[in-house]
Amino acid sequence: MGKPTGFLEFGRELPAKVDPSVRIQDNKEFVLNEEFGTKVNDQASRCMDCGVPFCHNGCPIGNIIPEFNDAVYRDSWEEAWHILSSTNNFPEFTGRICPAPCETACVLGINQDPITICNIEKSIVEKAYKEGYAKPKTPTSRTGKKAAVIGSGPAGLAAAEQLNSAGHTVTVFERDEKVGGLLRFGIPDFKLGMDIIDRKVDLMEQAGIEFVVDAHIGVDVDAKTLREEYDVVVLTGGSTVPRNLPVPGRELKGVHFAMEFLGQNNRRANNMDLKAEPIHAADKKVLVIGGGDTGSDCVGTSNRHGASSVTQVEIMPIPPEKRPANMPWPQYPMILRTSTSHEEGCDRHWNILTKEFVGDDAGNLTGVRVADIVWQDAKPGERPGFDEVAGSERVIECDLALLAMGFLHPEPQGVLAQLEVGLDERGNVATTDFQTNQPGVFAAGDMRTGQSLVVRCINEGRECARAVDAYLMGDTNLESINDSLMISA
Repeated sequence: MGKPTGFLEFGRELPAKVDPSVRIQDNKEFVLNEEFGTKVNDQASRCMDCGVPFCHNGCPIGNIIPEFNDAVYRDSWEEAWHILSSTNNFPEFTGRICPAPCETACVLGINQDPITICNIEKSIVEKAYKEGYAKPKTPTSRTGKKAAVIGSGPAGLAAAEQLNSAGHTVTVFERDEKVGGLLRFGIPDFKLGMDIIDRKVDLMEQAGIEFVVDAHIGVDVDAKTLREEYDVVVLTGGSTVPRNLPVPGRELKGVHFAMEFLGQNNRRANNMDLKAEPIHAADKKVLVIGGGDTGSDCVGTSNRHGASSVTQVEIMPIPPEKRPANMPWPQYPMILRTSTSHEEGCDRHWNILTKEFVGDDAGNLTGVRVADIVWQDAKPGERPGFDEVAGSERVIECDLALLAMGFLHPEPQGVLAQLEVGLDERGNVATTDFQTNQPGVFAAGDMRTGQSLVVRCINEGRECARAVDAYLMGDTNLESINDSLMISA
């Protein structure tokens, strides 16, 4: 423990951000991390090096947090990088977009503001790239085994890097023209720039991983043929079927899934082919349906387009502002969170039922008919119902509606159908220790679990790589999250 009194001397502080009125003029990152300077060392000194580091357990990939905090406090950045990168393949991603379950589990958070773990993580990785600590994870020898990873999102990239470091020859197949999956075409550039993705992919290529883009396995490339060419196939295609809203007027022009809008904006911001009819929010009244992170991203993107107004509605009740009694520390609490996108301008509403999309004679969206609802107490073993509030039905004017209500499951056709992979009752890939019903075919990430966090997908990829390595070699020396938990204990 570097500074026993650190948590008494310093309060929680984060880097400043570019003013909302300025940052919505472009798609660039707006957190002024470089200007934070030595304050990050002070923030790291607040870590109490707890006897039981609950932050470590709260982290889905088991980051060894007290140890890298101590290294940052001592200005030992290379040491901090080695500790962080031993458990996290992509701190450059998680330091920017992770909702930080580690921070809600921080012991200091019981009666003070928790440690700024995510920002410290981001500071470590940026220092590593600047000083040259971040290097390709090149294996010392090769096993002669070949692995095909289908999908280049966080789970696929993590599995690929781990398998390559174990000495296997890894090829990653991506159906789009650039590597990254959801990271590239789902998360706005103002949260995670494409340059951040590219520099990591470059290191992975230098380490010997091959990336094949514009390769839609199961459509452009026969999946069974690919399976014959490789010793193993790892499926990491994500949960890409969005939840629809089948109410009257769904077919109107101006109603789109959120990912159509977000992916296209990233393409536009990086001078790439839109691959579809343009969707733009300039001068439009935008209604975002769905209150999660994807909905928030739609809000921020709409503001950058110059929307005349942005409204966000959510069918669920408004969460409490403080941790509720039924979600005690160190659980991740469902509380009201105001994102940086909301700070830029948004009218938010909860307990809203969407009943109909309203349009004109030309088939263009002009509004959405909604009503207020009141949730009922759930009966044992049943989902709660709701009642409409009498007289609350009304039309919200809008000419662009974005459906941000989550995802159902992976696409069942294509690669899953060709490989005859078994699915569970939710439509996700069914596995036992990451292996599907087909020998040598594994699955990880959202395709296996359903939609989740990027940090959980990284852990999925790492743990799947262990299962693949053991399948190929009879045993594995790849690190497990349980290994890092033992180190911290």
